[in-house]
Amino acid sequence: MNSQKKVAVTSAPIHDVLRNRWSPRAFDGRPVGPEKVRSLLEAARWASSSYNAQPWRFIVGTGDDPATFKRILDTLIEVNRSWAKNASVLILTVAKLKFDHNGEPNRHALYDVGQAAANLATQATDLGLGVHQMAGFSPEKARELFHIPDGYEAVSALAVGYPGDPASLPDPLRERELAPRERKPLAAFVFSGDWGKPSPIVQQT
Repeated sequence: MNSQKKVAVTSAPIHDVLRNRWSPRAFDGRPVGPEKVRSLLEAARWASSSYNAQPWRFIVGTGDDPATFKRILDTLIEVNRSWAKNASVLILTVAKLKFDHNGEPNRHALYDVGQAAANLATQATDLGLGVHQMAGFSPEKARELFHIPDGYEAVSALAVGYPGDPASLPDPLRERELAPRERKPLAAFVFSGDWGKPSPIVQQT
């Protein structure tokens, strides 16, 4: 076991749990106990959402439920299956696409599911866990394997576990695992006055 930390180099102070959050692909296979999985889902539960609609749904597979774990794994694209099989928990996130209170389309549903997933990932970091969120899966296969009804859409897949040894990964993925974390500067996406004009609040002095 050779887990690593990849602390963000930030341009302004942020909470340590945010600086330490990153998306590992190498997992060491240790089981994540049910109490910790419940904590992750509880953190997701308290995300904010439009009209408090709470449109998120989660399909969870663990070592205690290998059949569900295997079906979630089967929805992933091949390159993601190659490493996600070593995670302790796999989760599919699903969005309810209409509001309960009026039956109208909820155009913020996917956004709100993302907020719930971010809460989950932040809580995981605080518990010493890693979460890798994936777009590389088949929503159609997820619908087929889990009988997801009309009006719901699979959004993402999450691999959860204790970060492991990058040496366990094949070369291209190992290089990405060991590479420094990077982000665009604030001035590239924080504007004022007109589109594309960096806000003075993020200009470097």
